This record gives sequence, C-alpha cells and structure tokens, in this order.
Amino acid sequence: MIHGVNGLDVHILEGGYESPGRPLALLLHGFPDLAYGWRHLIPMLADAGYHVVAPDLRGFGRTTGWVNGFDTPLAPFSLLNMTRDALGLVSALGYRQTAMLVGHDFGSPVAAFCALARPDVFSSVVLMSAPFPGAPAFPFNTADSQPAPVQPTNESLKLAAALAALDPPRVSYLQYLSSRAANNDMWHPPEGLHAFLRAFFYVKSGDWPGNKPHRLKARTATEFAQMPTYYVMELGKTMPQTVAPFQPSAAEILAGKWLTEPELAVYTDEYGRTGFQGALQTYRVYSDPDLNAELRLFSGRTIDVPSLFIGGTKDWATYSAPGSLELMKSKATTRMGDIELIEGAGHWIQQEQPGRLSSLLLAFMKDLGGANRIAG
Repeated sequence: MIHGVNGLDVHILEGGYESPGRPLALLLHGFPDLAYGWRHLIPMLADAGYHVVAPDLRGFGRTTGWVNGFDTPLAPFSLLNMTRDALGLVSALGYRQTAMLVGHDFGSPVAAFCALARPDVFSSVVLMSAPFPGAPAFPFNTADSQPAPVQPTNESLKLAAALAALDPPRVSYLQYLSSRAANNDMWHPPEGLHAFLRAFFYVKSGDWPGNKPHRLKARTATEFAQMPTYYVMELGKTMPQTVAPFQPSAAEILAGKWLTEPELAVYTDEYGRTGFQGALQTYRVYSDPDLNAELRLFSGRTIDVPSLFIGGTKDWATYSAPGSLELMKSKATTRMGDIELIEGAGHWIQQEQPGRLSSLLLAFMKDLGGANRIAG
C-alpha cells in the first residue's frame, strides 16, 4: 500500500523492486480488471531490468480513499484526476520520470492524458485496446463567423434512439454500464458472480470464436449493430443475461490457461467485496458534460512523446469507436510507431499473450534507447 497519493491509499503489485535505481514501468489496467491482470507481464519486465508497478486504479480493488456509491460526485473519477493519481504515484515512489507507461482499456485514455499533460514525467506511452482520438477541441477561427448553435450530446442521444429503434431494440454497453442498475445486476447475478465473470472474460477473449472484428464505416446504429451483443446489447437485458449464453464449457475453461479457476477467484473475491460501482464511474465520466469540458484545457494539443498502440486481432475495442484509430495516427499523436495487432489475442492481451506483449514493449523501449539506460 502506498499511502497519501492524491487522497488515496493505493494498492500496488510490483516486481524488480529489490534492486535500487531501476527505471520505472507503470502499468494501468482497465475494466473490469485489477492490478492482478498484469500478473504474467510483471515478472517478464522485471527480468528485463525494470521496476514494474501496477496499481489498482481509483474505484478498483484494494485501493481506498474513494467514495463508493452511484450518487457520489463524479469529479474524483475524471480523466484528469486519474491522471493526477498516476503522477502522484510516480512521485510517491521516488521517481521523477517513468521509463515505460502502459495503459489498457480505460487505462489507455488515462495514460494518454498523462503523456499529454506531463511529457516531462511520462516520456513515452503505450496504449492498448482503446485508441486515443485526442482531447475535445474548442471551435477554431469563429471570431468573425456566426457561432454554431450549441447541441449538447445530441449525437449520442440520436444514436441511442436509433439503436432502440432496431429490431430487436439495442442499447450501447456504455449507456448500460452508466445506468444505476448496472452495479447490482453484475454484483448479484442469478448465476453467481464467478459464473458471470467467467462468461464475460471468455466472450471478450480470443478464445470465443464469435470475435471477428473489423472497421466500422460510421457511427450509425446499423454499423454498431454488427458488434457482438456485449458491446451493443439487446435493450432490457442485463450484462449477465447478455453473456450467459456464451458460458464456456468445463473443457474450454481447462483449455484456457491464461485465466485459471484460482486466478478468476481473485476477481470474484475482489468484486464480491467492493461491487462494481467504483469501477463503473469510469464509464459515467464520459457522458458528464462538465468533465468533458474540463478536457478542453488540452484542445489542439498532441501527444508528442514516442507512442505505440497494441491491440488484438480478435479484440473489438480497436474499432468500437469508429474513426478513433485513424484520428490517433493522423492528429492526436506526432511520434506514433506502427499499430501492432497481436494475432489471436482478444481484449485481455496482457493475460492472453503476455510473452508477445512483453516482446513488443521491450522492442519499443530498445528503439528509444531504453536498453542503454538500463545497462547504465
């Protein structure tokens, strides 16, 4: 436990801490993951010479100091405050700079804003699964023109209405996970929490044969409806009801070496204790107009440190926000390397294929001269 970090007591898992002076690798998880999701990767990076730190993010696991409830203020869970959490943790650990910063799923936008806001501290960044399209921008060169009428969240409201008009009616998982009911639905499903988590991890992995992601042409209901139901759900169904039909067989569970029953029990125990609301706040901040307006502080700013995007060829997250991948390459970053898609990996890249991920991360760092820093 690292105490007094931006109002939190932060629970971390770490490797390579025995030797002083090692460069810091900071790993930020997503939903519904934990620091534990990096368990396979941590020793690999430690063996390569890093001090590796993976925290339970605000709202997750054994990190405390956040308020657990739907009606609590969302501002502490904002992207900029989560960025402050990461900055405070680096400082608390006695570092001026990270050598490696990696963010997966929701950890990806947090890592992106770390690099955007403090490139002096976060000197490189690796984004996983969730492409970063850039910060929301202020309208440009409007002084001498008629300002456009303000239409707050009209696009998302229209999309929600169009999804609901499909046959069968559908709803975005983002909208569902932001609802008041989502926490209790997932915390206390009829089949039990362990069975729900097993189905959820399985259906989003490379093991489920139904994952055949591709680019979507536009942000329209008919395009979104091509995604699996765990992304575009049937209206009225809970997430446990949505994934239950895809529960893997006993043989499939045994074959899935990346998430054994004892390992899954860690997730069951943690979420059984805390529930999901703290973790779900990370979705709700996206639809909060004030918290989105706050991000305009970085309007027009790009990520200018060396960056890399890693996804899985069976991970829909790469394409779930149409256009984000292209914006990340063309506008949001200035020093991004290739888009790396790991063959056969689903959403849980660091658990499914940690060896391949480690190779990509270490090759990226070697290209930056990271190997020389470690040797020195």
